[in-house]
Amino acid sequence: MQIAVVFHSGYGHTAKLAEAVAQGVRQSPGSKALLIDVGQPFDWEQLSASDAMIFGCPTYMGGPSSVFKKFMEDSSSRWMKQEWADKIAAGFTNSASQSGDKLNTLVSMAVFAAQHSMIWVSLGLLPGNNASKASPNDLNRLGSFLGAMAQSNADQPAELAPPEADLLTASKLGLRVATIAQRLSPKAA
Repeated sequence: MQIAVVFHSGYGHTAKLAEAVAQGVRQSPGSKALLIDVGQPFDWEQLSASDAMIFGCPTYMGGPSSVFKKFMEDSSSRWMKQEWADKIAAGFTNSASQSGDKLNTLVSMAVFAAQHSMIWVSLGLLPGNNASKASPNDLNRLGSFLGAMAQSNADQPAELAPPEADLLTASKLGLRVATIAQRLSPKAA
């Protein structure tokens, strides 16, 4: 089972998150992660051969980065043929602000997946850090449901951000997608 982690990273923070997603994918027996940085040349056929795709990019100005948006638009020839129909999809994003309008980026990814007739997988974690005894170290500390959200302080390099809780949340998303992809795969029947 090949799960493609398809991402763009402007300053390294989202790449770090993509690696955490890939680590989660690898925790599912029989699953392998294929990291595809859409800011670099990549093989569209290898992407199309994947059983699932987990999309990720930074949230810039309230939406997906322009590099990721270009990838979305460049996929139109695959959309016209519905090459990715019934493949599993999910998403993750990162920004400097706690909110940063990250939900809008995840919604854009979910609509993109729907246009390709893909099956969207949510994060599947209850929100953390939302009670008096909760902690910013909780999984899903930003309280997302549609996908994994991370927050990286604008003045910290990728070596220091995003925080461990966000990386663990991203890893859980990767594991969830790989598990569901295996469960729904015709190969498993």
